[in-house]
Amino acid sequence: MQKKYTFIDLFAGCGGLSEGFMSSGHFHGLAHVEWELPMVQTLRKRLTQKWGETEEEAKKKVILFDIQKTEELINGNWSEESIIKYGENNADCIKEGLKNVINQEPVDFIIGGPPCQAYSIHGRATDKHSMNDDYRNYLFESFVKVVDYFKPRAFIFENVTGMLSAKPGGTPVVQRIYNAFSKIGYNTLHPEDFKNAVFDAYNYDVPQHRERVILIGIKRGEDFSAEDFYKNLSFCASHTNKTVRDAIGNMPPLYPLGKVTKNKGRYISHQCNGDDVHHVPRHCSARDMEVFKTWIGNNMNYCSQQEAIDFYKKVTGKNTLYRKYRNLEWDKPAPTIVAHLQKDGFMFIHPDINQLRSITVREAALLMTFPADYQFIGNRAYCYKMIGNAVPVNFAKAIAQSLYLTLN
Repeated sequence: MQKKYTFIDLFAGCGGLSEGFMSSGHFHGLAHVEWELPMVQTLRKRLTQKWGETEEEAKKKVILFDIQKTEELINGNWSEESIIKYGENNADCIKEGLKNVINQEPVDFIIGGPPCQAYSIHGRATDKHSMNDDYRNYLFESFVKVVDYFKPRAFIFENVTGMLSAKPGGTPVVQRIYNAFSKIGYNTLHPEDFKNAVFDAYNYDVPQHRERVILIGIKRGEDFSAEDFYKNLSFCASHTNKTVRDAIGNMPPLYPLGKVTKNKGRYISHQCNGDDVHHVPRHCSARDMEVFKTWIGNNMNYCSQQEAIDFYKKVTGKNTLYRKYRNLEWDKPAPTIVAHLQKDGFMFIHPDINQLRSITVREAALLMTFPADYQFIGNRAYCYKMIGNAVPVNFAKAIAQSLYLTLN
């Protein structure tokens, strides 16, 4: 059996990137670092249910910790604050540092993507300081420190296209990233060429448009190149044009009850159909359902921006500068699935006019190409958040396959 390449996943979330790498058949995860407990619990569950890890091994491999405390993460010697905050939900060995968790095993690759909110164009547009003061602008520095310690052959850094124009403190973040990795001995694209590393997940069997920067950094002295990796990533594109129908067309329909009921303190507006706990619709008010019916029935996805704004004002009495409603369309890809789904689903209305609801957690996960048996841990809002922040599994698998082709 061919030896698998090893990786550490930083900012691992609920495991989209790790799942794609492992499902390629060529990579083995040594550790996965994440700082939110529901995501950690989700990834641990996946490792036991799908990848044959024991619960003890999964708890050891999936580490709940703040990566900004990089020295503690790598070397151990946790502060009292870290022990109180993270000790109970981690294996005891993790307090001895990530370097001991992996048993000094060589790390071939480090993969991951820091939270993207600080780089998001929408986030900068709606923040009064344009996100310049947001600590997440500099989380890449923690990524750099981990790379510098473990010296992998290469790293994969994924993020939103907004990073191409972000300038926290007046300096382009792409220049900061280039300088930081160059200083520790890794070659990346030059900052002006980062735009050539933008790929749309839609071209990789993902039924949504989702453009992301996929940056590879290669340790100086390695015998493979970024140029070859990007050629292979382009070569791996499938161009099968998956649609919403392909992803969720066979899901059991969830129709309105006709009358809102209450069960265990929760309002219920729609049927539940099947045993999947993630295929349960959020409550929709009578007004929401009437809005959905009007929006879909009048094909309002194609109305003007001003018409959409006026419609929202008429319905709610509130002003807005943006569209607030959108329905998915059966025979088109979905728009980018986002973490905002945790707050409301008005921009992700189910395409069936008879169902009058937003998409469920399971439907969001399928649109992100998570396998249908993937189980998410946490309340519904957290599940939407972790799915919206993830890397689509099929896209991650294509990245892994491209990396493997580059090496062999």
